Amino acid sequence: MTIGKSPPRRSRRTPKPQRQHPPQKVGRTTTRDRVARPASWRWTIAATAALVVAMAVIATLAFKLGSSTTAPAADTASTPAPTPSTATPLPVPVLYQQVAPSVVLITTTKGSLGSGVIVNDSGLVLTAHHVISGGGRISILFADGTKATAKVAATNPKSDIATLMPAKLPEVVVPAVLGGGIAVGSDVVAIGNPLGLRDSTTTGVVSGLGRTTKTTSGGTLSGLIQFDAAVNPGSSGGPLLNAQGLVVGVVVSIADPGKDDAFAGIGFAVPIGTALAGGDGDEGPGNRGPQL
Repeated sequence: MTIGKSPPRRSRRTPKPQRQHPPQKVGRTTTRDRVARPASWRWTIAATAALVVAMAVIATLAFKLGSSTTAPAADTASTPAPTPSTATPLPVPVLYQQVAPSVVLITTTKGSLGSGVIVNDSGLVLTAHHVISGGGRISILFADGTKATAKVAATNPKSDIATLMPAKLPEVVVPAVLGGGIAVGSDVVAIGNPLGLRDSTTTGVVSGLGRTTKTTSGGTLSGLIQFDAAVNPGSSGGPLLNAQGLVVGVVVSIADPGKDDAFAGIGFAVPIGTALAGGDGDEGPGNRGPQL
């Protein structure tokens, strides 16, 4: 025992035991992890949804902006269509199939023979005036075999053009398409009934424009298309077509240096514009042009 100092007292308080945690095992999820993970998923889902909405908004704006900027370029109404002279040419067999139903054979009781072409839905037939000028009853044979008598609707002897109105029409009327551009050297096709051979088709080129020729009655026809597709008696009144199948003229005569009605490589056609509006010449006083 030590003098003057009391021996230290031992505390009777029992030390509080410390909480011990068992070591975590790898691969197992703690309670804290199980609570925190759902919050992480919610954040991920929210971020994904926001991204999808943002992409949808951007796509909508891009579509609207794209439509407004490309609309003028897509306006085809103001873009002119190609002219017939620059359009794609048709193969002759295709052209024939399209136009042959519009071509008719014309005969008269006075022995005249010629051709014609249907020019509107009413069945009006455009032909050469000299085919029907000799008088007699006029008969028309359509491509489908329909036969009909016809009356003269209008004439213009000065341009050797006439129109006929049939008393009967075929079940299906197929008018040809009129108009179209040509130039010297352009391909042309003639369809008619030379010597009575129905729907004969020949090809050639435009040899000249603005030609003048004498008629059998001693008059003249001017402003004609000269071409070298073969035509013969019976071809008169038939259509002269450009390479796109448009009627650019009406066949009216051939050069006949031998006076034997044989084709010498030179044919003449009245331009379709002249045929519809009347024309120049001194073959006699002309009536108003054909009213189509």
